[in-house]
Amino acid sequence: MGQAERAARSDWTEALARAGLVAKGITFAIVAALALQVAFDSGGKIEDRPGALQAVAQSTWGRVLLGALAVGLGGYALWRFAQAYLGEKLETGEDEGWLKRIGLVARGLVYTWLFVMCLSLVLNADEPVSGGGGSGGQEEDRATRIALEQPLGRWLVAAVGLGIIGAGLFNLYRGLSQRFRKDLKEGQMEREERRSYAVIGVLGHLARAVLFFLVGWFFVKAAWEYDPKEAIGLDGALRKVARAEYGDLLLGCVAAGLLAYALFCFVQARYRKV
Repeated sequence: MGQAERAARSDWTEALARAGLVAKGITFAIVAALALQVAFDSGGKIEDRPGALQAVAQSTWGRVLLGALAVGLGGYALWRFAQAYLGEKLETGEDEGWLKRIGLVARGLVYTWLFVMCLSLVLNADEPVSGGGGSGGQEEDRATRIALEQPLGRWLVAAVGLGIIGAGLFNLYRGLSQRFRKDLKEGQMEREERRSYAVIGVLGHLARAVLFFLVGWFFVKAAWEYDPKEAIGLDGALRKVARAEYGDLLLGCVAAGLLAYALFCFVQARYRKV
């Protein structure tokens, strides 16, 4: 335990955590840029993060970017796993409850998946990758169908949906309360930086809350109606926004919120206590 804790608190871990926050911001910025293109140009297609990453992989410079992103995403995953293992925030030593530790493991797994996907795209750029290129909806259908076929599968899918809705409520709370500011070294920031950070933090968390609510609701709907086609991911949630009345305007607002969240991640990479 002592050796693991020393490794978790090393300078290398801090550097990987900050690189991970930059990489996280870049992935959200790519999705936001693609969504904004759809909202204002009515061209292209809406992608989730895996699909957006595959779009980037089509050029040589894109593959270089993905290689750098892989390092950052892997670092972010290691940081979250280290927090979950030690049961405390590395930056403050504050104890984490079991529910937060489960959430940390879940985030670590998501970013491990994105890390593996980035590596796969770099090494096999000319081959289609599962989850990218607009196939995200099919992946959700397949996973939900398999889950629904299991004993208590409908309850499992509903629980996943409620968990995602819970994540939306958490983002809503963090955004409105500005609780995200407590982990920041605000004493090192200028007054205007603090003010701008608060604005982009609120907007970014509210945009994520909207998308989590949509994704979670449709997972619950899939369980209720026993229909895996109702389950959607991030790309599906953005499509739902785009198809609503005044969809282009709403999609533009949500995309701008995701871009604000990307900027929020970049500021965290500079000033967060890690």
